[in-house]
Amino acid sequence: MNADAGRLRDIEAVEQRVRLPGTSAVVRLDGRGFSRLTKETATLDRPFDVGFRDAMIGTASHLFECGFRVEFGYTQSDEISILLHVDDDAFGGRIDKALSVLAGEASAALSLRLGMHAVFDARLLQLAREEDVVDYFVWRSLDAHRNALSAHAYWILRDRDGLTATAATQRLDGAGVAEKNELLFERGVNFNEIPAWQKRGVALFWEDFEKVGVDPRTGDARTAARRRVAVDVDLPLGEEWRSYLRQRVKPG
Repeated sequence: MNADAGRLRDIEAVEQRVRLPGTSAVVRLDGRGFSRLTKETATLDRPFDVGFRDAMIGTASHLFECGFRVEFGYTQSDEISILLHVDDDAFGGRIDKALSVLAGEASAALSLRLGMHAVFDARLLQLAREEDVVDYFVWRSLDAHRNALSAHAYWILRDRDGLTATAATQRLDGAGVAEKNELLFERGVNFNEIPAWQKRGVALFWEDFEKVGVDPRTGDARTAARRRVAVDVDLPLGEEWRSYLRQRVKPG
């Protein structure tokens, strides 16, 4: 049996796009079927579970150390976004490789943390300006706020009012921000007092620290410069969030 391997390699090569030089790249990983996964897991608190949040943070942290030059990360709900260094050259900058490897790493990492099958898909955005990167993470933060408000409204209708899934969805269909806030307030929930990580997501970034050790040759104490992934679960709002991002997502 013969195959025209050369022609097939040429066809495959057409699909092997590489990142544009000098552009920032953000990879967003979205959980596939996570709504069903979380609804079918009776041990999870609703609408937000600290254990699931920590599993997502752990997964995002893992992506900082799996072969790519990751500068910044952000997670909210069932998604993770990571900013690759402008000079990241993993797999020669091939986009298909980056997406498949990162989706695979994230899926494996979260599955191990949850003890159940979890799958991510991935997409890559190439952004020419630093402000585009800032805008991207502002956009995801706004999405986190919308998700949180809708989730709290939905689950209070389910748990407090006893509505079915279909009835709760229909009740909220077309409801605006003010109406959802009022719905919560009438049932004793002030959305402003909801934990910040539920409404604004979680940021991850590198931080430098000094590690104290002992020189095995002399027994003397020594310090060494190291870096680790830091996690921020209390993110700011509005222009403070933009300023925060401008400090964290500087190219290079």
